[in-house]
Amino acid sequence: MKPNYAYPLDIDWTTAEKVKVTTFYTLVEDAYEHGVDRDNLLAAYRGFKEVVPDKGTERKLDREFEALSGYSMYTVIQMARKGVSQKIRVRVS
Repeated sequence: MKPNYAYPLDIDWTTAEKVKVTTFYTLVEDAYEHGVDRDNLLAAYRGFKEVVPDKGTERKLDREFEALSGYSMYTVIQMARKGVSQKIRVRVS
């Protein structure tokens, strides 16, 4: 478990948008720490994409999130898209 850190959020987002993005970040963390349900993760990612539709901003947020937490949104989503298992868990060696 990482020390406390602030999620990368845009101050111009509405509360509802911040909730969608934060929900996704939380599930990315859980994928590393405990494992998450694939469908829940992909649903949260769709919510995230409603707030952050462009790839450039998504990449920027992923870099910021990974720098703060050590967790990659990209890695988790790739596992979910390719995965045959219903539970997504990132194994860190």
